[in-house]
Amino acid sequence: MSAFVFPGQGSQKVGMGADLAAASAAARAVFEEVDDALGQKLSVLMREGPEEELTLTANAQPAIMANAIAVLRVLELDGRMTLATKAEAVAGHSLGEYTALCAAGAFGLADTARLLRLRGEAMQAAVPVGIGAMCALLGADVEKAQALADAAAEGQVCTVANDNDPTQVVLSGHREAIERAVAMVKDFGIKRGVLLPVSAPFHCPLMAPAAAAMAEALDRSPPGALTVPLYANVTAAVVTDPAKVQSLLVEQVTGRVRWRESVLAMHAAGTDRLIELGGKVLGPMIGRIAPEVTTTSVVTMADIEALAKEL
Repeated sequence: MSAFVFPGQGSQKVGMGADLAAASAAARAVFEEVDDALGQKLSVLMREGPEEELTLTANAQPAIMANAIAVLRVLELDGRMTLATKAEAVAGHSLGEYTALCAAGAFGLADTARLLRLRGEAMQAAVPVGIGAMCALLGADVEKAQALADAAAEGQVCTVANDNDPTQVVLSGHREAIERAVAMVKDFGIKRGVLLPVSAPFHCPLMAPAAAAMAEALDRSPPGALTVPLYANVTAAVVTDPAKVQSLLVEQVTGRVRWRESVLAMHAAGTDRLIELGGKVLGPMIGRIAPEVTTTSVVTMADIEALAKEL
């Protein structure tokens, strides 16, 4: 049984989608629809940069989604298939959850692009620059990470934002607390703490204003029916009810991305192959979480053609 998974922020790079657009009218149509929805030549920014502009949260989020959906559309065309006939479930890492929902038909492409633009802007605006920070803990499981976060908080926000895999956990919160956590890693048996080059402290209570903005936006553009179930970030469990999806997307802004648990839950339900569309970020994580699960990362035209033959 296969599930399709979609990457999150950090998987953007200048040149993304360019070869795909050159080779496929289906990919070009995706990029054009996203450009129209946003009133911006995002596809040109993706293709040509500059990198610092593409990396801005409000650009990176819709760009990563557009790239993954372009891969999916070309795959569906080349493989003469639909996601619903080949996937038991979908999941996405943070913003990738919106991509997964677009893939599963809960959101149209234009609405997904607009929601992610707003999500990026709202997350950026929620906390003044310099107030928040995030760090990756390498060689840490979630128990060690939680103990470190509790010790470093000292009355400030310092929480587990992403439980990525058994060796990598991300903390988010006030900059001083995150810097204390990085300085204290050895005391908790953690190999290394690295401050992340992010513009805001995602997936922590400081994002409450962004959660409120997303609640309003999702009231205006609510998700519809899903063609395949979603494993939600904040519960690491299957959800199919659109109203529940909507409330979980709001919760996700301040809540933990339970990626490790999501992969384990998919595997426990019988999924033995996870196909990552539009990036090569989740595959290595999945390998560390559930080595017995086959992972395939699909980014290029050659990747798509190879997968189309197998499906």
